[in-house]
Amino acid sequence: MDFFAQQAKVRRSSRWLVLLFVLAVAAVIAAVDVVLVVVAGVGKPEQGGMQIDVGTLALVSFGVLLLIGLASMVRTLSLRGGGAAVAQGLGATAVPPDTSNPAWRKLRNVIEEIAIASSVPVPDIFVLESEPGINAFAAGYTPSDAAVCVTQGCLDRLTRDELQGVIAHEFSHVLNGDMRLNIRLMGLLFGILVIGIVGRMLMYSGGRIRSRKGNTAYVAMIGLGLLVVGYVGFFFGRLIQAAVARSRESLADASAVQFTRQTRGIAGALKKIAALEEGSRLAAPNHQEVAHMLFGEPGRFSSLFATHPPLPERIRALGVPYEEQEIEQLARAWMHAQRARHGEDASASLSGFVPAFQVGSSASTTPAPLPRQDRPVSLDANSVSARVGKPRMQDVHAAGHLHRQLPDALLRATHDASGAIEMMLALAVADDPKLRDTQLLQVDSGFGSDVAEGVEALLPPLSILQPMLRLPLVTLAFPQLKRQPRPRLETLLKTLEDMVHADARVDLHEYCLVKLLRLMLADALDPSGGFVPGARRLRQVQTDYATLCAVVARRGHDDEESARRAWARAMQEALPNANLVYAVPEDWQTAMDKALDRIDRIRPLDKQLVVRGLTQAITEDNQVNVAEAELLRVVCASLHCPLPPLVQHLTSFAEADGDAQAD
Repeated sequence: MDFFAQQAKVRRSSRWLVLLFVLAVAAVIAAVDVVLVVVAGVGKPEQGGMQIDVGTLALVSFGVLLLIGLASMVRTLSLRGGGAAVAQGLGATAVPPDTSNPAWRKLRNVIEEIAIASSVPVPDIFVLESEPGINAFAAGYTPSDAAVCVTQGCLDRLTRDELQGVIAHEFSHVLNGDMRLNIRLMGLLFGILVIGIVGRMLMYSGGRIRSRKGNTAYVAMIGLGLLVVGYVGFFFGRLIQAAVARSRESLADASAVQFTRQTRGIAGALKKIAALEEGSRLAAPNHQEVAHMLFGEPGRFSSLFATHPPLPERIRALGVPYEEQEIEQLARAWMHAQRARHGEDASASLSGFVPAFQVGSSASTTPAPLPRQDRPVSLDANSVSARVGKPRMQDVHAAGHLHRQLPDALLRATHDASGAIEMMLALAVADDPKLRDTQLLQVDSGFGSDVAEGVEALLPPLSILQPMLRLPLVTLAFPQLKRQPRPRLETLLKTLEDMVHADARVDLHEYCLVKLLRLMLADALDPSGGFVPGARRLRQVQTDYATLCAVVARRGHDDEESARRAWARAMQEALPNANLVYAVPEDWQTAMDKALDRIDRIRPLDKQLVVRGLTQAITEDNQVNVAEAELLRVVCASLHCPLPPLVQHLTSFAEADGDAQAD
């Protein structure tokens, strides 16, 4: 399933989730009413029958509904911080960018490379240090506020390839929009469970609370009844949780294989979960709350409540045999793990552990890697739309190459709070000495002389940087940027605007830098109010689409006639019967921003047409330069359709692509 179809499916699932929750709440309210009638004696026998006090039941029903709604709302508000709030709620430890822990550095390196390959901001990274089981999750409302959390068991037991498979699985949830659904499900489940919590409180306090008649039995009995009702509600909530999660986990497994282009990694991680005593279990007391977003089952649940397909089924679905003999060998081999003698041992975990002996492998037990597809495909509408939200192994290779090409000074700056600000400002500094002096004065005015000096110190390494490496710097620096106080971020954006307008013109590189940063910060500063898939159709915003295509076509072609032909191709691709006129607005940045805001609200499948049309516009002359590639990626980011870097299609990066494939 492609990215756009998956987005549409998530949107439909959200509606089903609301409907199922409403039905579960109705069942809970009905059960509470029954408890009151039978246990508390709200009804009274009259003439051989039971006369129900409808007014009292209606009041109680409303009170229960209000309680569930308020509990869900409070829990959801507590998660407004996004993925980091979920990880911290489980007791996870944040992995700092400048960590000296070797295993944490390798973990961060894997996640940063996959983030670059996926064209999403680097998420917050957490480790559950007290959890020996192999598990992980991604949480958040949008990619900009996402957090990826792994257990210590992942670091102690998994090789780099296996961890990469697990992280690719989690990034599938980030890219496909599953996270927002998952975090909302946490709030809804808490609302259903709160009835049981109230019942437990009443039951235990019944001995101290006296009714008007001085009889405490009713209070305790009502508490017991509500406790039972609460867990009946939780029973249905678990069913909803399992139903929502199971199909997504299978899809994420398949996406991880597509991402890494080999089955060894994720299949190896699943086999270790099956083999090791601790499996994927979590000891955290509230692990059930996040069961639907984890890589593996956090406990022992019946198949009815399981949020994941059985391990043998997941492994076989990857085209890999599941054999009990191999699982038993793995269990024995890891029973007495030891330190690896060589740091680069491929069988060693990230923490440097290896099994006591190597498990015998054969064609029947060890999955062969999928065929590599490292040859660049043609850059056309079909290939680009197919790559949205679906990075491949050559994208990871290219991202790794880009990551390694970064000078140490720039890489250190992206991992430092002050350095990240200086990096964003340095990226906007012009080559012209006179203009540069003006821009540095603007930095001094906004942030002071220390930051201006820091910006100036970053200019020499930036001057020799490959142009395609500029936007990845924004991705890498983002975790530090979003932790800055809001006023400082507002000053950053204002200063950047002043800098790019210092020469009274804005080029594509400047526009892409500011636009991408604004997009990321908007989602990060208000996670729960971020992007929601829209329902409008492309024809309802056809004028905005025509404007967007006109700007992209004109900025990517040297003459008006070529731009007009590119615009016509883009219109024919997405809106073949539209009767619109080619026109490039004078203030193209403002017009483009407004058009993107409106187009972002259309249906996912219509966004696919937009991406296809824009690809036609930039490839009309059979040339794609760095500025056009950056613009296409930023436009896709504005539409919440992450497009991997188009490194393979840029002539200036032909040699780099060859190196990446050779790695």
